[in-house]
Order: sequence, then C-alpha cells, then structure tokens
Amino acid sequence: MNGIGGRVYLAVLLLAIIMPFIVVAGVSIGASKTIAFPPGEFSLRWYNVLFTESDWLKAMGLSLLIAVCAAIISVSLALVINYVLWRLKSRFSQFTFALGLGPFMLPPIILALGASLFWAEVGWYGRIEATMISHGIFFVTLPLVIISRGFVSLSDDVVEAATIMGASPWKLFTTVVLPLITPYLITGFVLVAIISFNEYLVANMISGFVVETLPIKIFNNVRYGYSPVVASAAMFFVATTVMALLLIARSTDLLTLLGAQKDT
Repeated sequence: MNGIGGRVYLAVLLLAIIMPFIVVAGVSIGASKTIAFPPGEFSLRWYNVLFTESDWLKAMGLSLLIAVCAAIISVSLALVINYVLWRLKSRFSQFTFALGLGPFMLPPIILALGASLFWAEVGWYGRIEATMISHGIFFVTLPLVIISRGFVSLSDDVVEAATIMGASPWKLFTTVVLPLITPYLITGFVLVAIISFNEYLVANMISGFVVETLPIKIFNNVRYGYSPVVASAAMFFVATTVMALLLIARSTDLLTLLGAQKDT
C-alpha cells in the first residue's frame, strides 16, 4: 500500500510540475491571439514574431549581453577569491568565504533596492553596465561554492611537485591550477549566465525603464496587453536553459561539480 501510495504521490507531483509547461507550450503554438488551451489550430506565428520583431530581438540581445558579462564578472571574482583563500589556508579565509555567501542569504528585493539606491547615487541608474555589475556581484555565490570544490580537489602532491621543479606562482597557476579547475569555471559561468538571463527583479529596479531585457519585456507585455508571444518567449527560456545544462553535463560531470557524491 505504501509503495502504491508513494507512486501515486510522485505521479501527482510530477503532473503538477509538468502541466504548466504543457499549457504554455500549447499556447505558444496556437494560432489564436488569446489564451487558448488546447489550441484549436496550430501555428508557429508567435515564434516568428519572437525572432523577427526588432523589440523582441533587442530584448533577447540585451539579456544575452548582460548574462555573458555578468558571468565573466562573477566567475572572475570567484576565481580570485578562491585562489587567495586556497593560498592562505587560514581561519580568516574561511570567514571571508562565509562573507561571500552573504548575498545568497538576503531577500532579492533587499538586494535590488540597495543596488537601485547605490547606482542612483553614483549616477549610473538606468545604465546596462549597472545591471551587469550587479548581476555579477549578486550571483557570485554560486561560482564561489562550485570553484571552491575545484580547489579542494587539487592534490597537494601535484602542487608541491610543481613548486619543487621551480614553477613560479604564476606558472603554477596557469599550468597546474587553471587546467584542473577549468570544468568548475565552465559550470559556474554557465549557471550564472542562465540565472542572469532569466532574472527580472534586480534588472527592473536598476535599469528597467531604460534597459528592457527579455524578462522585463515579457512582464511589460503581460501587464499592458497579453500576447501569446509571451508563451513563445517562456518556452525559449526553457529551451535555452535545458540546452545549456545538457551542454555542461556532456562536457563535465555536472552533478559531481554541484556537490553530488559518486556511487562507490
């Protein structure tokens, strides 16, 4: 009985998770200009609008640019912090690492409000650079943790051997450390890019009235007049996220990099 009940529970839970995607996917391929599910007539017209109209293309381009730049900033910060902490190996380094997790512990609205006030004071409110930097700093927690696992996995014997052979600190970093932690860098970069590409609250409060990213464009479309192209944009989000995760899962051991234990 418990086995059957558990299977029924999992089936209901899975259905509740999948159904919204099915509904959105159905609306995105419907010919109607209103929300209609199941669609009475199938059409790709809304995907055509998404990938041909200049407003939507501009929004996607801005989101992609912000995501890439934010990922570069975030991974660069995480790499420098982890390298310094790895070299120090002190209690203070653990405290510094804990401080790096701070942004993850605060409510997003607090971070967004604080960033908005800060950029307004320095005169950068409404600039795309402010969104890039904010995303890069706020999302540094994820690559900070992931890359730290890469440094933990470094063998002391390898580092000691390179040092004995006369490798300078820079040579040690470029020829030993960097190649070994590259999978962790790639994983952190892709995950930050995905989060930044889908992020709405911070981007809207910092530069939403000037820099209209794809999430902001979707919200404005829903707020001021719904069009099924929003469903197409949502499915585009899902497709890009899944493709990015499959890409890093194929090139790296994604679950292990994220902290999962290997079966013995």
